[in-house]
Amino acid sequence: MALLMILITCFMAILATSQPCQTPDDFVAVTSPGHIMIGGLFAIHEKMLTSEDQPRRPQIQKCVGFEVSAFLQTLAMIHSIEMINNSTLLSGVKLGYEIYDTCTEVTAAMAATLRFLSKFNCSRETVEFQCDYSNYMPRVKAVIGAGYSEITMAVSRMLNLQLIPQVSYESTAEILSDKIRFPSFLRTVPSDFYQTKAMAHLIQKSGWNWIGIITTDDDYGRLALDTFAIQAAANNVCIAFKEVFPAFLSDNTIEVRINQTLEKIIAEAQVNVIVVFLRRFHVFNLFNKAIERNIHKIWIASDNWSTATKIITIPNVKKLGKVVGFTFRRGNISSFHAFLQTLHTYPNNNNKPLREYAILFSDCEHVKDSDLSQCISNRSQGALTYKVKEDVKRNFFMRNDFLWHYTEPGLIHSIQLAVFALGYAIRDLCQARDCQNPNAFQPWELLDVLKNVTFTDGGNSFHFDAHGDLNIGYDVVLWKEINGHMTIAKMAEYDLQNDVFIIPNQEAKNEFRNLKQTLSKCSKECSPGEMKKTTRSQHICCYECVSCPENHYSNQTDMDHCVLCNNETHWAPVRSAMCLEKEVEYLNWNDSLALLLVALSLLGIIFVLAIGIIFTRNLNTPVVKSSGGLVVCYVILLCHFLNFASTGFFIGEPQDFTCKTRQTLFGVSFTLCISCILMKSLKILLAFSFDPNLQNFLKCLYKPIPIIFTCTGIQVIICILWLIFAAPTVEENVSLPRVIILECEEGSTLAFGTMLGYIAILAFICFIFAFKGRKLPENYNEAKFMTFGMLIYFIAWITFIPVYATTFGKYLPAVEIIVILISNYGILCCTFFPKCYVILCKQETNTKSAFLELIYSYSSHSAGNLAMSHASLDSTSSNITTTHPSPRGNSEAWQKSKDLQVQPFAQTCRDNGTKVSKTFPRKRISSI
Repeated sequence: MALLMILITCFMAILATSQPCQTPDDFVAVTSPGHIMIGGLFAIHEKMLTSEDQPRRPQIQKCVGFEVSAFLQTLAMIHSIEMINNSTLLSGVKLGYEIYDTCTEVTAAMAATLRFLSKFNCSRETVEFQCDYSNYMPRVKAVIGAGYSEITMAVSRMLNLQLIPQVSYESTAEILSDKIRFPSFLRTVPSDFYQTKAMAHLIQKSGWNWIGIITTDDDYGRLALDTFAIQAAANNVCIAFKEVFPAFLSDNTIEVRINQTLEKIIAEAQVNVIVVFLRRFHVFNLFNKAIERNIHKIWIASDNWSTATKIITIPNVKKLGKVVGFTFRRGNISSFHAFLQTLHTYPNNNNKPLREYAILFSDCEHVKDSDLSQCISNRSQGALTYKVKEDVKRNFFMRNDFLWHYTEPGLIHSIQLAVFALGYAIRDLCQARDCQNPNAFQPWELLDVLKNVTFTDGGNSFHFDAHGDLNIGYDVVLWKEINGHMTIAKMAEYDLQNDVFIIPNQEAKNEFRNLKQTLSKCSKECSPGEMKKTTRSQHICCYECVSCPENHYSNQTDMDHCVLCNNETHWAPVRSAMCLEKEVEYLNWNDSLALLLVALSLLGIIFVLAIGIIFTRNLNTPVVKSSGGLVVCYVILLCHFLNFASTGFFIGEPQDFTCKTRQTLFGVSFTLCISCILMKSLKILLAFSFDPNLQNFLKCLYKPIPIIFTCTGIQVIICILWLIFAAPTVEENVSLPRVIILECEEGSTLAFGTMLGYIAILAFICFIFAFKGRKLPENYNEAKFMTFGMLIYFIAWITFIPVYATTFGKYLPAVEIIVILISNYGILCCTFFPKCYVILCKQETNTKSAFLELIYSYSSHSAGNLAMSHASLDSTSSNITTTHPSPRGNSEAWQKSKDLQVQPFAQTCRDNGTKVSKTFPRKRISSI
């Protein structure tokens, strides 16, 4: 390897010591005759030597800085052409070549291009101006090169004039894919569009988003910067700084710019990843100074320098950190290795770079292999000339592995593909032509065939796409230290079409994992449950982390926005990394409130049963008979029982059956209860009314069974229509943030309101009748208690309306249960508890004598009042025998009973030890 570097250095020294060209032939680096001539452009030297003391003159300057890698690229073109000449691909047709050194300068490349465009076989070396170059025969049929995009663009614009095919092996600028501006340009490498896309993808995949980029101030650098900036933004990667170097090494400001860039890198401590789109000599100088400043970063290398041995062999290069690079896909270059092994047999009469390399190697023969390249480069800067001794030649041949060590497989393969593409296109073109004649075809004819040619190398087929590019993909490489030496290890392959990295083995996966351990971010990573809030308007990568609000989540790091949960089925607390499924809630049997309500309902049922037992055991007592009889009491108690039982349908998981049953059961049973109480209040009012007009009206109205059936039947019809047209159904209420309320949707608010409103109308009528009969005897004050019961009902249900409308959640059914219990307990207590109290606690008043005495007293008092209010009525005498003076109005009461045509009967009772004989209307008493 050291020998190879020495040879390369010698080659550079030869060129460096060469004098400015006196004739055009002096400008040619390598030449070989042939039937078809192919031009070549290679940057064999780093720069042109300029003098600041003397004025600039329009002449080609001397070139200095011998580049071993470019020398190898020149040899690769020569070897590839000789492979074709030695094969049967072009039978009888020999390819010749003219290779020029561009000295990494556009000026030198333009001078070489002028010679390519000069008229073939013309001793005057002139370029003719013509309006139509269709029949013009230039010096070469095609050109291979150049390497740098800046030079390639300038050359291509000149070659476009005659449509001379130009096939580049290294120029990757995206603009060169534009066939309008560069119609004759093709290349055997992908466009920078794919390289920048792959870089941005790699950076994003590694978790970096705050990086720097360094480019050159030329078309290649600016285009790469613009393209990469677009790709980086698409992958949410921000560029912290952009540094631009002068494009050419001859620029005296380059040292200043390198120092400024290093200061910027040191200042941006959070930037640990730097993308470098530079030429080799830029990177060489940058890295040497970065090592001096102990800068340790991750460097993303472009294909231009990712495998440059000159840079890899910089002393202490490992101190810079890790270098991850992109290089062109490798091919089989074993034949080139064999060619280098026999390089000493190759004639160098027409190969100036080879002669220069030998001279430089002669001066550096004492240097070890690791320093040989640098020695050659340094020696080539001078103007000394050396003669190659025989023993040096012998060492040169023995150390030719040095050249193989400096070989960049991707570039060598790319040059081979460029030569093979021309060879196969010439073959297709020469099938019907005699190509031993240099005038057999024009360059533009070759261009048409070249665009569509399919050629092979190593068993693989290749062809150019519509943009003239050969998209063969990239290899991702990592610089690794093995046994004290930096080597290039392949980490992955990048598939251009699918934008994916293909990682071949576990070791490469581990390398990728190790890369991710290095952080290069502007802000701390936001954990799941948080989202980014931008703090700097110019950079989305600089942010602070804020918690996700309720019902939002983020399940990845560094999410831009929190994701909204499905509000219908899921929810999330503040700073949540996932959505939680909403719990389904309803008034469960295990709920404490539900248990309390069930207990109250059961207590009410117990009261109903107890009252039924009490009334059954006291069937023949006046209190029970005065309550309308056992049948009516049983019907009312059954209604109360059903009302209490209906509350059970409001508890538990709602089902269609329970939703439809609970309202209809309550509505019909409560309506039947109110209807029975309505008839009782009407009956009491009829029995104790002494107004003839009112009594006649009540007599006509009082039809117990038809009215009860009619009132209840109307409610049944309402409920049936409700169930048919808008039946209550089970519904999931998802409006609450954390739970799903499983509830019964009433189906029709109108039907629900109609049912309750109808009950309210009946209750109001019942209230009016009960209120009219509120002044009954003190120990038989049922109408008064009915009035209180209806008042409790009204208060409960009037309160229910706003509470029910504003209550939300699983306890909504509990509101209706409470109202049902209140109204049911109110009516039950007011209707039956006073009677039970009399039956159980005041048995002495639950007799016929005591009952009749109270009735007599009330009737006498009411009849007297009635007589006073009707003074116009005729007084009639009556025969009433008693041992005690009759009460006031006694004759009027008797007269009233006579008017009703009710025969009197005698009832004897004891009152305070005095025997009293009284006369009462038999029919009225029995009706009571």
